[in-house]
Amino acid sequence: MAIKAADVSKLRKMTGAGMMDCKKALGEADGDFDKAVEIIRKKGQLVASKRADREASEGCVLAGVNGNTAALVALKCETDFVAKNENFVALAQSILDVALANKPANLEALTALDLNGASIAATIVDQIGVIGEKVELDYFELVEAESVAAYIHPGNKLATIVGFNVADVADDIKKDVAMQAAAMAPVAVSRDFVPADVVEKELEIGREKAREEGKPEQILDKIAQGRLNKFFQESTLLEQAFIKENKMSVQQYLKTQNKDLTVTDFKRYTLNV
Repeated sequence: MAIKAADVSKLRKMTGAGMMDCKKALGEADGDFDKAVEIIRKKGQLVASKRADREASEGCVLAGVNGNTAALVALKCETDFVAKNENFVALAQSILDVALANKPANLEALTALDLNGASIAATIVDQIGVIGEKVELDYFELVEAESVAAYIHPGNKLATIVGFNVADVADDIKKDVAMQAAAMAPVAVSRDFVPADVVEKELEIGREKAREEGKPEQILDKIAQGRLNKFFQESTLLEQAFIKENKMSVQQYLKTQNKDLTVTDFKRYTLNV
């Protein structure tokens, strides 16, 4: 049967698939739109299975705020060309919006949520068919607190979200701390939140370095503890030197704004590119 250009255009708007793919699907479906949509979705599943072993190292990292909740998502793909495509960025933003509205418990719960009549998982599979390369939702985290902040570094490759223990924190303060987390990649909010295995590893590294330097065995632990303290100062958010005024720590900076103000949590994600 003859396939009308208007029908192809309509199906393209419905699915986002390419013009030739839509024309072919309508032909296979004898003009039935529902069948044509199903054909295109099956094509997406086929492409997804073929590209499952490919590496998705590019993508779009976004963060946002809704009331007392901040969310961060990373939608990954294979090429920078796709990552910068406005439709791909819009899909990542739509997923972020769903996350902020529904506050799912984890990544799996997020992918099960509805996005324009289909699950996010199904929508991603459909996009694989449209784009022709691997797409995966690689990361999702929430932070809920009295006050929250989100920061997206230009280029959509790095983002952070931060929670504070006090409501009505000034926007510039929140942005400063979110940018600090982005720039300095802390491993934890404070030394109290550094995992015990990381602490023990740093102590062992400190002892070994001191031993290699020929220090007496009886003072190795003391030297290692000193190096651990330096690690905390360099690698925990509240103890790091504040990037806008390195003569004070982030915690000291917060205290100058409000003596009770501190950070309760943060999340950071960057693409390894």
